[in-house]
Amino acid sequence: MIKKTTLLTFLVLFTVFIAKAQLGFNYSQYDLGTSVGINQVYGDAQTQPYTSSVHFNLTYNYTPYTNFVFEVQLGKFKGGDSVNNASGRQFTSDFSAYIFRGQIQAGEVIDYSRNQFLNSLKGLYLSAGIGYLVNHITNINRNSIQYPGFYTDGVNDSMEPFIPFRVGYELKLFNRYEQPTVKFDLAYEYNLVLGDDVDGFAAIKGHHDIYTQFSIGVRFALGASVTSYRKEIHY
Repeated sequence: MIKKTTLLTFLVLFTVFIAKAQLGFNYSQYDLGTSVGINQVYGDAQTQPYTSSVHFNLTYNYTPYTNFVFEVQLGKFKGGDSVNNASGRQFTSDFSAYIFRGQIQAGEVIDYSRNQFLNSLKGLYLSAGIGYLVNHITNINRNSIQYPGFYTDGVNDSMEPFIPFRVGYELKLFNRYEQPTVKFDLAYEYNLVLGDDVDGFAAIKGHHDIYTQFSIGVRFALGASVTSYRKEIHY
């Protein structure tokens, strides 16, 4: 009985020691999140007003600082001014975008354990990937008021691939076990469309449309799949 009790005591102590040793090292491999964006389209329209979008994303965390993100964006694009612009080009559209990108944060490559300044920088990240844009023009003006007879051709519906480039900062909030469970994200994204049909105008041959975004969002860790990192996450 004494031997069994002693063995059980050592087993409990060992388990507690291992559990405490993992504080600050564990993280969830999957996050679910949402964000809102402010968009601008740089194409053949002469002005670039702001529009809004909403985003939904699922993230696989290979490590806390190396992430793979699948995102769906839904929103509107707008551009031009039919009265004040010489070309008369003006459009409004509804869009959906489907994006897969990889993301690496500074915490993956720097030692932030003994420096408060570096610790504050560990959430900075760069990201790039591939996307697919589906766009439908809901309102468009192709004729110039200032120059009668001036007309800009184009299409009202387009489906085009694009390359997203993103820079941002992720702020992690931790639970009582020092695991990152809530993550706030602030980012700027530059999307190079491999075509010229986002705004519905085809004014310059070989031109690529671009749309940019400022976004702010939040992600929540899904606790079903928790694993450990090689160094402490929480400092």
